[in-house]
Amino acid sequence: MGTRQGAPTRRTVLAAALAATVTSSAAAGCTRHGTTDDGRAPQGTSTPNGPHATGSVLAVKIDNVAAARPQTGLESADVVYAEQVEGGLSRLMAVYATRLPEVIGPVRSARESDLELLRQFDRPTLAFSGAQKKLLPLIGRAPLRAESPEQASAAYFRGSGRPAPHNLYLRPARLMDGAPGRAALTTGFHYGPAPAGGTATAARTVRYPAARFTFTWSAGPGRWLVSLDGTPDRTTAGERLTAATVVVQYVRVTTSRYHDVLGNYTPYTETVGSGKADVLRDGRSFETTWSRPAATGGTTFTGADGSPVKFADGPVWVVFAKA
Repeated sequence: MGTRQGAPTRRTVLAAALAATVTSSAAAGCTRHGTTDDGRAPQGTSTPNGPHATGSVLAVKIDNVAAARPQTGLESADVVYAEQVEGGLSRLMAVYATRLPEVIGPVRSARESDLELLRQFDRPTLAFSGAQKKLLPLIGRAPLRAESPEQASAAYFRGSGRPAPHNLYLRPARLMDGAPGRAALTTGFHYGPAPAGGTATAARTVRYPAARFTFTWSAGPGRWLVSLDGTPDRTTAGERLTAATVVVQYVRVTTSRYHDVLGNYTPYTETVGSGKADVLRDGRSFETTWSRPAATGGTTFTGADGSPVKFADGPVWVVFAKA
């Protein structure tokens, strides 16, 4: 399905505990030594005096099990990345650049894979509920602003009506002065008119061992309707969650020798390298090749003729599937 990436295998460490101020159940993450340590001083930022100015994106780790739905603020994200986590479940990372909703959540813990993925942005702000102790130093050394409840308690709150850990929410305005704008989306994506060709596609499903994403084309709004685990996904206002472009990106997913308290091993999703991908837009699917030679750059998607496959204007969902 996809080509094997050339990135070397690195050692990983399980993340199984949340930050001290988060009173939720443990959620595991992992660490891959040497991936993000570029020699910079620690850059995790505390915000005791309110939001900071930023020229880069806000990335938020979002819960994606049934008990966490409907999620809040997900419809405002410019890009939503979906990755496999322990037990075959899924988790989302929502990236905001053009607008910040009032509330986002539920917020969950970071994974080591997130650090590699976020290197494409210029010092992004990462909002997450915490991480395993051995991963926290790598997050601190990564070129990003780490903002967990432990570092920015005033930006988070516990919602009512849901049990922990599915009830932690973020107020973005307490972290950032405002949305940085489209220029901060240094993803490598190209936007514009649809390419010629492609295959008419009514729906596309991507399966993980214990999770399922389905995108169904709806000509009325000109969007893909999102369904999770066979259930239509909706906003907290009751509207269907949609995507203008969907990318099914086939990547190398390795199995760490570390596992969570239940014995579930932590997958590591490698987003540097190259492989195959399907780009869905305007009711059609286009076979492409993706390439991200270095972690500090974005990902390009090219067609058989070697030219970039352009995305439709609007939210992009990228689902990482095992090659």
